[in-house]
Amino acid sequence: MTVEELLEQYAAGVIDFSGVDLCEANLSGVKLSGVNLSSADLSVVNLSGANLSAANLSYVKLNVARLSGVNLDSAILNDSSLNVANLIRADLSRAQLRGASLVRAELIRADLSRADLFEANLNFADLREATLRQANLRHANLSEASLKACSLAGANLEMANLNATDLSRSDLSGANVRDAELKQANLSHANLSGADLSGANLRWADLTGANLCWTDLSGAKLSGANLIGADLSNANLTNASLVHANLTQATLIKAEWSGADLTGAILTGAKLYATSRFGLKTEGITCEWVDLSPNGDRAIIQKFNAEDAADFFNETAPTIRIIVDAPLEHEANFALAGAYYQIAQEYPGLKQPPSMEISRRRTVLTFRVDNDAALFPTAWIAILPFKDATNTQKHIYTIVEMLEKQNLSQLGLKAPDRVRQLTTLIQQAMNQAQTIRKMKRNLELAAKLTFFRTATQTILTNSSAQTLIVYDHPNFGKRFINSSEPDVTFLADIASEATIATPPRLNMAVDFVKSFHYISQS
Repeated sequence: MTVEELLEQYAAGVIDFSGVDLCEANLSGVKLSGVNLSSADLSVVNLSGANLSAANLSYVKLNVARLSGVNLDSAILNDSSLNVANLIRADLSRAQLRGASLVRAELIRADLSRADLFEANLNFADLREATLRQANLRHANLSEASLKACSLAGANLEMANLNATDLSRSDLSGANVRDAELKQANLSHANLSGADLSGANLRWADLTGANLCWTDLSGAKLSGANLIGADLSNANLTNASLVHANLTQATLIKAEWSGADLTGAILTGAKLYATSRFGLKTEGITCEWVDLSPNGDRAIIQKFNAEDAADFFNETAPTIRIIVDAPLEHEANFALAGAYYQIAQEYPGLKQPPSMEISRRRTVLTFRVDNDAALFPTAWIAILPFKDATNTQKHIYTIVEMLEKQNLSQLGLKAPDRVRQLTTLIQQAMNQAQTIRKMKRNLELAAKLTFFRTATQTILTNSSAQTLIVYDHPNFGKRFINSSEPDVTFLADIASEATIATPPRLNMAVDFVKSFHYISQS
């Protein structure tokens, strides 16, 4: 069939030309919308500027074809062959290209928005500045392709092969890149904010200056990756492998990376404000200094020698333990949940409920906090449901007051501003406690139960694994059981006046605060 015959029949209403051989034909500028050319041989054909929107081109051969500026909007090209084809500025939006072969195809500035490229082969393809927003590239092969400055916002790249692909300055915001292969990929200055890269293989990838804010990199493999200057604020790096990764001056503000492997990594100049340092593997890391300022403006610098850096990145999770000298019963458990729910409405630091260990004799409530700075103020709030609240808070206030009155430089405390910050935080906690008490209902319910009137201990553990007993009721552990009564009774009321609990000694408080990691001096 000749081109003239095809166009004549199409004009007459015929649209089925499946299997036709038009190899090397000139069809530039033709209008064949909705035509059926499935299984046709259109190799080396010239379709520049043609309109083939909604056409059926499945199983078609378009190798080395000229398709620049072609309109293939909503066209079906499943299992088609477009190797080395020229598709510069082509419109392939909403096109179906499942299993299609586009090896070395030129797709510069092509529009592939919402296109379905499931299992398509784009090996070595040139997609510079192309638009692939919300495209389906699941299981696609894009290895060694060029997607420089490409838009892939919201695209599905799950389990895609992107090894050695150039994605520099591309937009992958909100994209699904789970379990994708990105070994040695170039993602320098790419926008990956909010993307899901969990389980992705990014070994030796270049992520220099990349935007990884709020990105999910949990379980990702980033060994040997270059993350110099990358922004990982609020990113999830839980259990990620960062062995020998370069994180020089990377922003890790509020990032979560519990369980991450940083063996041999470089962290000099990293911004780490409000970033926990628990459960990390840090053997052989290189870190001369870090930036702990809230805005990452180097206002607070922590400098290290080699040993100090290892200690800094191996903190213990700061915790508050309230040990209650009685087992937790069902009624008390209900009241406890209600009390802490009420407290959390006013104090976000207690949004997460405590973990509990319950034995025959005692109940241990453990509150984990984000940093050492939160220990004293959170303890002030956490004790509120208990009768011992007032005495525990008095001890906390006394500790801070003692530190304020001393010459801290003579006591070896290098950063007296730690105490100034403590004072501010305690005052804020006092104000919040007053607001919580005014809400009354749940706290009043707790106050009626024996469990909350029992003797308690409050023990703080900081990120250097040092502990401080803030309050220890004099009758803790001295309860007895009256054989004539089924209920447990306590000696607290009998001996409360005779025995008074004393706050910890000044030197113990100094050592505890001195080992805090939450503030540093430049």
